[in-house]
Amino acid sequence: MIGLMVAGAAIACGVLPGFSQQGPVRLYEGETLFEYMNGNSEGYLVYGFVRMHGLTCVQGSQQVLIDISEMKDEESAYGLFTSNRDIQREAETLGAGGQVVPRKAIFVKGKYFIELAAEAQGDHSALLRAAAQALDKSIPGSTTRPEVIGWFPSNGLTAGPPRLVPQSVLGVRLLKRGYVAQYGVAKAFIVTESSGEAAGDVLAKWIARFETVAKADVIGADDALVVGDKYLGRICVARRGSRLIGYAGVPAGADAPALVSALLARVPK
Repeated sequence: MIGLMVAGAAIACGVLPGFSQQGPVRLYEGETLFEYMNGNSEGYLVYGFVRMHGLTCVQGSQQVLIDISEMKDEESAYGLFTSNRDIQREAETLGAGGQVVPRKAIFVKGKYFIELAAEAQGDHSALLRAAAQALDKSIPGSTTRPEVIGWFPSNGLTAGPPRLVPQSVLGVRLLKRGYVAQYGVAKAFIVTESSGEAAGDVLAKWIARFETVAKADVIGADDALVVGDKYLGRICVARRGSRLIGYAGVPAGADAPALVSALLARVPK
């Protein structure tokens, strides 16, 4: 088969001028991705990987790999993108988010995470950017970021945009899935549970681990507490409905409840 189909769109090596397909289309589903990526496959599986289609494109001695991963939903695809992007480099206007470096281009569109990788040494960014732009036009899907990204303040971010953590948010197993943003030494987090009751249960189990717990005055919260953790530092967490919203690693002298109140005010009820 020459080329492949992604959600009804034909994808071929023609997005790279002068390149042609070498070998058959690659297909990996679920844990078979290990056969292709070995130790790196876990980083895809935790984000809800479904399947990957891939092409090897060649022109003389040059070789470029095109891999398109289908994830379980758009949020998971965007999460995989944020886990792969280089926070030291600028983003590109591709899909819902993209990035191009000398030997690789990545972007996310809908529930698809797209990668183009040049095998040869050197700066292939112009070639990869043009090919990524062509693929962006072909592959269907939303170009909208997850709404929760916009709930975090953009001022003061120190480690790139907020990112989806697919398990153990802040390294806490009870916080199964959520978003984290870094502001200096402090980390803001938003975790959404299935219901207010579930969120309350998670909060109760988490807080039960601490010897000293104090009530916090967080505007608009159903519950709010301040605790100290050996590894995470001072934590202020609030529950409103099904969401747990807070800051960890709040430095001494900072008003933790005020920080959480400001974040909570940005989150739709």
